[in-house]
Amino acid sequence: MVLQVHDELLFEVPVEETSEVEELVRTEMEGVVALDVPLVADLGFGENWRDL
Repeated sequence: MVLQVHDELLFEVPVEETSEVEELVRTEMEGVVALDVPLVADLGFGENWRDL
């Protein structure tokens, strides 16, 4: 993890590892606690933060 800004996390990963990182981050963020209302993690990929 490179940066956290409010409710956003910024990761720098090689392109060939994006699907693995996406699965890991989504699983951890959405499954951190059991709630009546589901937690949803939105993910995006780009060359830089502006392109997300």
